[in-house]
Amino acid sequence: MDRFALEVLSGTRRGPLAALLRAGLSLAEPLYGLGVRCRNAAYDRGWKSIDRAKVPVISVGNLTTGGTGKTPTVAWLVQWLAGQGARPGILSRGYRSLDGEENDEKRLLDALCPGVPHLQNPDRVASARRAVDDEGCTVLVLDDGFQHRRLGRELDLVLIDCLNPWGYGHLLPRGLLREPLRGLGRAGVVLLTRTDQCDAGRRDALRQEVARYTRAPVVATAFQPTGFVNAAGERLPADGLMDRRVAAFCGIGNPAGFRRTLTGLGLPVGKDRLHVFPDHYHYTGRDLARLGHWGDELQTDVLVTTRKDLVKLSDVRIGRFPVWAVEIELGFLDDPAPLEEALRGALARG
Repeated sequence: MDRFALEVLSGTRRGPLAALLRAGLSLAEPLYGLGVRCRNAAYDRGWKSIDRAKVPVISVGNLTTGGTGKTPTVAWLVQWLAGQGARPGILSRGYRSLDGEENDEKRLLDALCPGVPHLQNPDRVASARRAVDDEGCTVLVLDDGFQHRRLGRELDLVLIDCLNPWGYGHLLPRGLLREPLRGLGRAGVVLLTRTDQCDAGRRDALRQEVARYTRAPVVATAFQPTGFVNAAGERLPADGLMDRRVAAFCGIGNPAGFRRTLTGLGLPVGKDRLHVFPDHYHYTGRDLARLGHWGDELQTDVLVTTRKDLVKLSDVRIGRFPVWAVEIELGFLDDPAPLEEALRGALARG
């Protein structure tokens, strides 16, 4: 989703056109909500069947579209499960694949979790069978699976971004919510993400709001930058660009969170120095040429992007500018014991 669409949904874009667009989207919102409620009721009441895999399934998902940090969370979860002696596999839909087989998230997870089977197929039940029978997986991680009800799971991890927890307070298409907040009742653990980027009062208010819908434990997390990497696999420490003039670009669901990560590293990237593309954007040669010209206009020294964008770039430079991506990993502001206890319980139930 591009910047204009986000500004319309958030209400920050003013004017007659934006108001007209919001009004039209508001008319469609009740129809979407009715469809979601009917579908959830069909599964809750047993009218639609749920298929069970032969091994435990743990879902990582959210209530809103994109941008909550599922990919680094999946990477942490896969590594944790492997540390318990399991052989994890990842199941995903393959949304907006690059070449018909792999999308940016798969390419990134393959880099973060080398050797871990990752099957992309809209039919996650079929993928689960293949992961167990052909790949020998003993536990499955269902990426972006909270609304995928057909494949049963032992545990749902639900991510809520502190910067925009409720998708501007509206269901799709008027906002970013995929389903009403009462869907949190299905959560096994709620992970608050980017909690380092909001104050304690906001975190407490968010915990209270979550508690209205679920008794699941709530764990505060943050995505901690550990350094920079380029397309050749070369690395810099977290302070490796402190003396450089930096501009940034990204095609992800939460560009504001990316910009805050950069400013948290001491890199002064204002809104005018961040070029935002739509989520899962596929860069063309023309796009890269424009980024090079943009860098010239800003008189920058280096371009910075995300790991998810980097996997779609083959060169270490755009024009004359070196390109570096921020490496991040999931960290915990709360004790992760409730999460780990829930995960062990899911493995035992499976």
